[in-house]
Amino acid sequence: MRVLGIDPGLTRCGVGVVEGSIGRALSLVDVGVIRTGAELPIEQRLCLIEAGIHEWLDATLPDAVAVERVFSQHNVKTVMGTAQASGIALLVAARRGLPVTLHTPSEVKASVTGSGRADKAQVGAMVTRLLRLAEVPKPADAADSLALAICHIWRGGGVNRLEAAVVAHAAAHPAARSRAGVRR
Repeated sequence: MRVLGIDPGLTRCGVGVVEGSIGRALSLVDVGVIRTGAELPIEQRLCLIEAGIHEWLDATLPDAVAVERVFSQHNVKTVMGTAQASGIALLVAARRGLPVTLHTPSEVKASVTGSGRADKAQVGAMVTRLLRLAEVPKPADAADSLALAICHIWRGGGVNRLEAAVVAHAAAHPAARSRAGVRR
Protein backbone atom coordinates (compact mmCIF):
# COMPACT_ATOMS: atom_id res chain seq x y z
CA MET A 1 0.00 0.00 0.00
CA ARG A 2 1.25 3.48 -0.87
CA VAL A 3 -0.03 6.28 1.39
CA LEU A 4 0.26 10.05 1.12
CA GLY A 5 0.36 11.55 4.61
CA ILE A 6 -0.64 15.20 4.90
CA ASP A 7 0.18 17.36 7.94
CA PRO A 8 -2.03 20.36 7.10
CA GLY A 9 -0.90 23.93 7.61
CA LEU A 10 -1.13 27.22 5.78
CA THR A 11 2.54 28.20 5.92
CA ARG A 12 3.95 24.69 5.79
CA CYS A 13 1.83 21.72 4.71
CA GLY A 14 3.86 18.57 5.24
CA VAL A 15 3.51 15.86 2.59
CA GLY A 16 5.13 12.45 2.67
CA VAL A 17 4.59 9.18 0.88
CA VAL A 18 5.38 5.79 2.39
CA GLU A 19 4.95 2.36 0.90
CA GLY A 20 4.56 -0.85 2.88
CA SER A 21 2.22 -3.14 4.71
CA ILE A 22 1.76 -4.63 8.16
CA GLY A 23 4.61 -6.99 8.96
CA ARG A 24 6.82 -5.80 6.10
CA ALA A 25 9.50 -3.16 5.86
CA LEU A 26 8.34 0.36 5.12
CA SER A 27 9.99 2.50 2.47
CA LEU A 28 10.11 6.21 1.82
CA VAL A 29 8.79 7.23 -1.59
CA ASP A 30 9.14 11.02 -1.18
CA VAL A 31 8.77 13.74 1.43
CA GLY A 32 8.50 17.52 1.36
CA VAL A 33 6.57 20.61 2.32
CA ILE A 34 4.13 22.75 0.38
CA ARG A 35 4.91 26.34 1.41
CA THR A 36 2.83 29.49 1.12
CA GLY A 37 3.76 33.04 2.06
CA ALA A 38 2.04 34.67 5.01
CA GLU A 39 1.78 37.90 2.99
CA LEU A 40 -0.59 36.28 0.47
CA PRO A 41 -4.38 36.45 0.83
CA ILE A 42 -5.90 33.28 2.30
CA GLU A 43 -7.65 32.29 -0.92
CA GLN A 44 -4.35 32.36 -2.85
CA ARG A 45 -2.63 30.33 -0.14
CA LEU A 46 -5.38 27.69 -0.31
CA CYS A 47 -5.07 27.57 -4.12
CA LEU A 48 -1.31 26.99 -3.77
CA ILE A 49 -1.92 24.16 -1.31
CA GLU A 50 -4.50 22.64 -3.66
CA ALA A 51 -2.10 22.81 -6.61
CA GLY A 52 0.69 21.33 -4.50
CA ILE A 53 -1.42 18.39 -3.37
CA HIS A 54 -2.46 17.72 -6.98
CA GLU A 55 1.23 17.68 -7.95
CA TRP A 56 2.04 15.21 -5.16
CA LEU A 57 -0.85 12.93 -6.13
CA ASP A 58 0.19 13.00 -9.80
CA ALA A 59 3.85 12.32 -8.99
CA THR A 60 3.43 9.59 -6.38
CA LEU A 61 0.11 7.86 -7.23
CA PRO A 62 -0.89 6.84 -3.68
CA ASP A 63 -3.54 4.23 -2.88
CA ALA A 64 -4.85 6.24 0.07
CA VAL A 65 -4.48 9.57 1.84
CA ALA A 66 -4.06 10.10 5.58
CA VAL A 67 -4.67 13.57 7.00
CA GLU A 68 -4.06 14.78 10.52
CA ARG A 69 -7.35 15.48 12.27
CA VAL A 70 -7.50 19.12 13.31
CA PHE A 71 -7.70 19.55 17.06
CA SER A 72 -8.46 22.59 19.18
CA GLN A 73 -5.54 24.82 19.97
CA HIS A 74 -5.30 27.98 22.03
CA ASN A 75 -4.68 30.13 18.96
CA VAL A 76 -7.97 30.25 17.01
CA LYS A 77 -6.30 31.86 13.98
CA THR A 78 -3.82 28.96 13.74
CA VAL A 79 -6.47 26.27 14.08
CA MET A 80 -8.65 27.97 11.44
CA GLY A 81 -5.79 27.99 8.92
CA THR A 82 -4.98 24.37 9.70
CA ALA A 83 -8.64 23.40 9.29
CA GLN A 84 -8.85 25.22 5.95
CA ALA A 85 -5.72 23.46 4.65
CA SER A 86 -7.12 20.15 5.92
CA GLY A 87 -10.36 20.77 4.03
CA ILE A 88 -8.43 21.35 0.81
CA ALA A 89 -6.56 18.05 1.30
CA LEU A 90 -9.81 16.16 1.94
CA LEU A 91 -11.51 17.72 -1.08
CA VAL A 92 -8.66 17.04 -3.51
CA ALA A 93 -8.36 13.39 -2.44
CA ALA A 94 -12.14 12.84 -2.48
CA ARG A 95 -12.47 14.29 -5.98
CA ARG A 96 -9.92 11.76 -7.16
CA GLY A 97 -11.82 8.92 -5.51
CA LEU A 98 -9.01 8.12 -3.08
CA PRO A 99 -9.89 6.74 0.34
CA VAL A 100 -9.14 9.34 3.02
CA THR A 101 -8.67 8.71 6.72
CA LEU A 102 -8.23 11.25 9.49
CA HIS A 103 -5.87 10.36 12.33
CA THR A 104 -5.54 12.31 15.57
CA PRO A 105 -2.08 13.47 16.67
CA SER A 106 -2.18 11.07 19.63
CA GLU A 107 -3.11 8.12 17.35
CA VAL A 108 -0.16 8.92 15.11
CA LYS A 109 2.26 9.29 18.02
CA ALA A 110 1.06 6.06 19.64
CA SER A 111 1.29 4.16 16.36
CA VAL A 112 4.82 5.32 15.56
CA THR A 113 6.41 5.58 19.03
CA GLY A 114 4.19 3.49 21.30
CA SER A 115 3.15 6.57 23.30
CA GLY A 116 0.36 9.00 22.46
CA ARG A 117 2.26 11.66 24.43
CA ALA A 118 5.52 11.47 22.48
CA ASP A 119 7.14 14.76 21.53
CA LYS A 120 8.16 15.86 18.02
CA ALA A 121 11.75 14.73 18.53
CA GLN A 122 10.64 11.20 19.46
CA VAL A 123 8.29 11.02 16.45
CA GLY A 124 11.05 12.24 14.14
CA ALA A 125 13.54 9.75 15.56
CA MET A 126 11.15 6.82 15.09
CA VAL A 127 10.21 7.89 11.56
CA THR A 128 13.93 8.03 10.75
CA ARG A 129 14.47 4.57 12.23
CA LEU A 130 11.40 2.93 10.68
CA LEU A 131 12.20 4.25 7.21
CA ARG A 132 15.96 3.65 7.60
CA LEU A 133 16.83 7.26 6.82
CA ALA A 134 20.21 8.91 7.40
CA GLU A 135 18.65 11.88 9.21
CA VAL A 136 15.35 13.20 10.53
CA PRO A 137 13.27 14.81 7.76
CA LYS A 138 13.02 18.58 8.25
CA PRO A 139 11.06 20.62 8.98
CA ALA A 140 8.99 18.76 11.57
CA ASP A 141 5.93 19.03 9.27
CA ALA A 142 7.68 16.71 6.80
CA ALA A 143 8.47 14.12 9.49
CA ASP A 144 4.89 14.39 10.79
CA SER A 145 3.50 13.67 7.31
CA LEU A 146 5.56 10.49 7.14
CA ALA A 147 4.34 9.51 10.63
CA LEU A 148 0.75 9.93 9.38
CA ALA A 149 1.43 7.67 6.39
CA ILE A 150 3.06 5.04 8.63
CA CYS A 151 0.15 5.22 11.08
CA HIS A 152 -2.30 4.69 8.25
CA ILE A 153 -0.44 1.70 6.85
CA TRP A 154 -0.40 0.10 10.28
CA ARG A 155 -3.85 1.16 11.52
CA GLY A 156 -5.91 2.75 8.76
CA GLY A 157 -6.32 -0.26 6.55
CA GLY A 158 -7.92 -2.20 9.37
CA VAL A 159 -10.19 0.70 10.30
CA ASN A 160 -11.29 1.09 6.67
CA ARG A 161 -12.02 -2.65 6.37
CA LEU A 162 -14.10 -2.55 9.57
CA GLU A 163 -16.11 0.44 8.33
CA ALA A 164 -16.68 -1.26 4.96
CA ALA A 165 -17.81 -4.45 6.71
CA VAL A 166 -20.35 -2.51 8.82
CA VAL A 167 -21.77 -0.82 5.72
CA ALA A 168 -21.92 -4.14 3.82
CA HIS A 169 -23.61 -5.83 6.76
CA ALA A 170 -26.16 -3.03 7.02
CA ALA A 171 -26.90 -3.28 3.29
CA ALA A 172 -27.40 -7.04 3.55
CA HIS A 173 -29.49 -6.81 6.72
CA PRO A 174 -32.04 -3.96 6.50
CA ALA A 175 -32.93 -4.24 10.20
CA ALA A 176 -29.30 -3.44 11.05
CA ARG A 177 -29.32 -0.16 9.08
CA SER A 178 -30.44 1.95 11.99
CA ARG A 179 -27.70 0.51 14.21
CA ALA A 180 -25.02 1.22 11.61
CA GLY A 181 -26.27 4.72 10.89
CA VAL A 182 -26.98 3.87 7.26
CA ARG A 183 -30.04 5.56 5.80
CA ARG A 184 -31.73 5.43 2.44
